[in-house]
Amino acid sequence: MAFLGKSGFLVSVFTAVLFWAYMNYPPPPLSVELKQWKRAGKFFSHGDLKIFYHDVNGTGRPEDVLFCVHGFPSASYDFAKMWEGLNGRFGRVIASDLLGLGFSDKPFNHNYTVSEQASIIEKLLKTLEVEEVHILAHDLGDTVAQELLRRFLHRQKTPSKGAHYLKIKSLCLMNGGVFPETNFPVLTQRILINPWLAPLGRLSNYYTFSNSFGAVFGPDTQPSSMDFVDFYVLVRWNDGQDVLPGLLQYVAERRVNRGAWVGALQQSTIPVHMIYGPADVVNPPPFVDRYKELLPQATITVLDKHIGHYPHWEAPMSVLMAYFGFLEKVSPLAQAPAPGKT
Repeated sequence: MAFLGKSGFLVSVFTAVLFWAYMNYPPPPLSVELKQWKRAGKFFSHGDLKIFYHDVNGTGRPEDVLFCVHGFPSASYDFAKMWEGLNGRFGRVIASDLLGLGFSDKPFNHNYTVSEQASIIEKLLKTLEVEEVHILAHDLGDTVAQELLRRFLHRQKTPSKGAHYLKIKSLCLMNGGVFPETNFPVLTQRILINPWLAPLGRLSNYYTFSNSFGAVFGPDTQPSSMDFVDFYVLVRWNDGQDVLPGLLQYVAERRVNRGAWVGALQQSTIPVHMIYGPADVVNPPPFVDRYKELLPQATITVLDKHIGHYPHWEAPMSVLMAYFGFLEKVSPLAQAPAPGKT
């Protein structure tokens, strides 16, 4: 009995050591591509927190400034495959990592809200002296963009005398839960949203992450093995896996603020477009009919049937063509000649 008791104790200690090692196993190092992306970026302060961002001058018209807002659980690196093309169309391209994601700070037990994410973006653009901007957004970024649009419309209606505010020139969304009724979080997200089950998220590893994350991509447009590692590294950076449950409260916020955020799209005074990959398990194809029903004045591009939830990663050239086509209608590069002139 004493032997069994001692053996049981040793097994318990060994199990505890293995569990500790598993929980504290470091993520892979940054790839060359991620190192370059990080090296090319900068940080700005939001109180005591640091926000990572890119700000580059493109070859387009100086007055055309683009701000890119990424989705959950990734980072501004999502736009890397489109970066060169966007720089060729705009005079300036800016993209930041949302608080809690990418290379930005990831405070634990922080009250992550869509409102704060929008305020950070407004503060960043004010710091960079940007007054007018086009917005390209995806997933969670769509929701943040809806809040930015709501604020813009409110300030349009009730301007403060002499006060300057961010003016949005156009809004292009991609595969996001703009309508809560057509948005279906994947199993991993549902687990993390549940306060009783959320601690299980800490047991996640690269393999569980890649399986769950890969499920939102189209079957024929899966990320490469190195891409999966990069996405995983960005989630794990600064213990980011610990803050995912807090970040996911945006799902509940979408329901609570549906009237304001869908209303902003319906009442928009600026052009709104959606680029949609239909092989999306999070926002399946019935989304398209709902979009056309609720936003008849807006436009939409439906991509190839094999493109999923991350169209800008899965089909960057198709997204660029769709986006530039939208821009050419609302902000053409070549001005039409005046009447009577050729």
